[in-house]
Amino acid sequence: MDPTTGTEEEKDRNFVTALARGLDVLRCFRPNEVDLTNTDIAERTGLPKPTVSRLTYTLCALEYLIADPRTGTYRLGAGVLQLGFGVLAGMEIGDRAAETLRQLHNGPNSYVTSALGERFRDEVIYVAVHSSPEDVALTMHVGSRLPLFRSAVGRAILVASPDEDRDRWFEEARQADPAGHAHRVEQFECARDEIERQGYCTGYGDWRPDVNGIAVPVYSLSGARVYGLNVGGPSFAVKKRQLESHYAPRLVEAGRLLSLRA
Repeated sequence: MDPTTGTEEEKDRNFVTALARGLDVLRCFRPNEVDLTNTDIAERTGLPKPTVSRLTYTLCALEYLIADPRTGTYRLGAGVLQLGFGVLAGMEIGDRAAETLRQLHNGPNSYVTSALGERFRDEVIYVAVHSSPEDVALTMHVGSRLPLFRSAVGRAILVASPDEDRDRWFEEARQADPAGHAHRVEQFECARDEIERQGYCTGYGDWRPDVNGIAVPVYSLSGARVYGLNVGGPSFAVKKRQLESHYAPRLVEAGRLLSLRA
């Protein structure tokens, strides 16, 4: 159960609701979005506006948010950047992934982007990216988000994750979207079959109709984390045949090396 929902008796007594709400406020900021008002934040979090006002005041005091009194808006402060870079620095896979992503990117197709992502809730967050230099290529960067259930990189993570975790994520998704449950299960089973059969799973137009990609799971050295490693790009330039003939063998090998598995 999500500890932020349910009755008081059902909640985890160790769960600090105020902390969770503060983090929800920080997560309201989307890519290329600079300023938000308390009203914006209240609408996105579902929290009462007085609660949001107290949270933003506290986050400003801690320098995670910066207030603009003239406009009544807030932007992310340097404290958030410090946290973000601290997380990236603590990922032992990050340094090893950088060279791997570069090598995957250096193929015959300049429209290809390679990336490494980690699950967060029902999304995959890119923690390392080697982007295409083309102006009309798929624009992705560190922090970009993809849907966990509707992307190849997300399904690669699902396939490699422990059964109990995966079952919980599927149940949470089913409660949020009952009508889509059967399709999510079908796509997952297809991805699991692909990985068992060929070492990677595919995503052709199911995240976005104009994007093709393939992905493999990657394990941290401790085995405690599961990542997804993918290669893809705009469908007009990055075709299924080239992905599977040229990039797939290199992707599978890259995933094995990053996981340090024989």
